[in-house]
Order: sequence, then structure tokens, then C-alpha cells
Amino acid sequence: MVYLFWTCGIILALAWFSRIVEAALGMPKITDIAKPEWNLSPSSRPRVSIVVPARNEESDIEEALGRLLRLEYDNYEVLAVDDRSIDRTGEIMERVAGSPVAHGGLRVIHIWELPSGWLGKAHAMWTAAQKATGDWVLFTDADVLFKPDVLRRALTYAESERADHLVVFPRIIMKQPGERMMIAFFQTLFTFGHRPWRVADPKTKDHMGVGAFNLVRRTVYDAVGTYQALRMEVLDDMKLGKVIKNAGFRQRNVFGEDLISIHWAKGTMGVVDNLTKNFFAILSFQWWRAIASVFGLLFLNLGPFLGVWLTHGWERVPYAVALGSMFLIYLGMSFKSSIPPYYFFLHPISTLMFGYTVLRSMWLTLRNGGVTWRGTTYPLEELRKGIV
Repeated sequence: MVYLFWTCGIILALAWFSRIVEAALGMPKITDIAKPEWNLSPSSRPRVSIVVPARNEESDIEEALGRLLRLEYDNYEVLAVDDRSIDRTGEIMERVAGSPVAHGGLRVIHIWELPSGWLGKAHAMWTAAQKATGDWVLFTDADVLFKPDVLRRALTYAESERADHLVVFPRIIMKQPGERMMIAFFQTLFTFGHRPWRVADPKTKDHMGVGAFNLVRRTVYDAVGTYQALRMEVLDDMKLGKVIKNAGFRQRNVFGEDLISIHWAKGTMGVVDNLTKNFFAILSFQWWRAIASVFGLLFLNLGPFLGVWLTHGWERVPYAVALGSMFLIYLGMSFKSSIPPYYFFLHPISTLMFGYTVLRSMWLTLRNGGVTWRGTTYPLEELRKGIV
């Protein structure tokens, strides 16, 4: 038993300590375009087409479009897609398009039926991009709030880096403790599982895509097959980044403080609901991978807490190293978000909630024979065939 405790402790210590060292060295390399030196405009003034897919977003769409129409840039268009909404989304879009603030820069596209073999959001973005006139296409979401200077700052950076695809990380608006607890865990898991500081390295497979801000050169978007290549991909934002990176194009991701922000979920269960459609897709809809992932999740995240409690003397050292490394990740996150570092102490609770979410995602997908997303059910067999 002593050897087992030592072995588990050393594995956990190495896993967490190596990640915090790599993050500490890598994160400072990621540019923050909110800094004063990026308060510039691109010299080439490329045209940008901003694509905003929306289904039943009547509570957010007016403010989102209003902010997009007030960007401090003079060569762009907004294409808002009403994707089979059954609320007032389409009506609000048309009203905004006809208002003085639009200046003719907003086009509304209505989709009444979804063709077979497509996810609704992927089809909406593909449809809008077909009508886009820009040198760049910016894919965003209907609940994202843009500050006026974000587009020109992003284009200035993309121009300086000769980037083909640029991701700006959004500021997550969190209003409840449960949201902070779950988002803190998600960001910790993201730091552990992804390496955003390696995305710019063409020798690595690390890639990035964020639904709130995926800015892509039109020629590159066409070269990777457009959204038609991702027509049944649940994780469309990340997979767009994957196909772009795999095709050898220049990919970058940046911080932007609150240049873009989003209230992603309401409360603990809001986060659970939002991730339920994604987790089984992340695991390629394979039940054995879901079960294995839950065990791995529990070992990696609960192991350090249980080890410190169950062991004695020097056996506690590796578990303490793992916990200390974990806390440093929370401390580092606190500088980029509104999550205080003491949310580290809620990490065991959020671990259990995320384990539950993985199992819930698997169970509901298998039980329903597919994924239900914004009122549409997509068959599991089609989703499996569409994995990129």
C-alpha cells in the first residue's frame, strides 16, 4: 500500500508540476491586444464580413448587433442569420437592419428549413459565408458583446503576424458563485489539456478555435473546405481551428481582457447543460472513452486532495506538490478573470460536477440516439460519420 501511495503521488506531482511550469513559461508569450501598443488600425484596411448565427436569441441579439454596428472600423459588413427561430429573433434583426445605426451595413438572412446532413449552426455559418464579400470572415455568436476597438486591434495584430486565423479569448461574465466554480475548473482543465502558447508553433499539433471570435482569411476558409467540411461537427469552433492548423496555415490566439465578453451560462447547472452536448462529442461518441475519462478526471483532480488526507509523513509531499501546483494555476487565472484564487478549495466539488456532466452527456446521447441542440435532434450515426 505504501508503494501504491508513493507511485500515485509521484504521478500526480509530475503531472501538475510540469503543467504549471510549462504554463508559467508559455502564457506570458501570448499577446494581449488590449494593451496600448495595439491601439492601432491595420494599414491595408481589409474588408471583414462578420457572421452572426442565431436561433431563438431574442433576449441578446439586439444588443449584440448594436455593438457590432458601432465598431471603430470603416470597412466591414454584418451578416446576421436567423436560423429557424420560433421567437422574435428574425423580427428584431430586421428592425435593427432598418434602423439608422445600421447604415446599410447589416444584412439579414433567414433560414426556414435545415437540409439533411447538416448541423444547424454549421449550416447557418456556411450559408452566410457564401454571401460574404470580405477578405476576412469573422465567425462569432449572437450573445457576444464587442467593444468598439476590438476588430481594428485584432486586424492590426493579424497583419503584423501575417496570421491566417486569429482567435481572441473572451472575458467570461460570471454572476453567481456556481458559475465561477465551474468556469474555474473548466479553465484549469483547459490549461492542463491544451497549450495555447504552442498554437503558433507550426511543429506542434496544438490548435485553437473559439466560437466567440474566429477570424479567418477568406482564401484560407475556402482552402480548408469551408464549413461544408464541418457540417456534422458538434465542436465546430475548435475543429475549424484544427483543420486550419493541420493544413499548414498560420494560427494565432491572443488575450483581449474585456474587448469581447460573454455571459456563457447561468449558475452551476447552466454550465452543466451547456457542456452536456459537447463532452461526448469530444470523446468521439465512444462510451469506453467517456468512462475512462471520468476515472482519469477523478484521479487527476481528487487524487491530490485525498492523498494529503490519507497519507502520513513524507508520503504527503508529492500530493502537496500537486496541490500547490493546482493552486498556482488558480492564482494565475485570477489575474485574467474575476475568479478569486480561493475557489481552489471548491475544486473537489467542481470535479464531481464535471464527472457527472461527462456521464450525463454520454447517457443522454446514447438514450436519445443522438444530440438535441436548440430544438433539433441530430442522429448519433450521422454525428459519428461527421467527426473531423
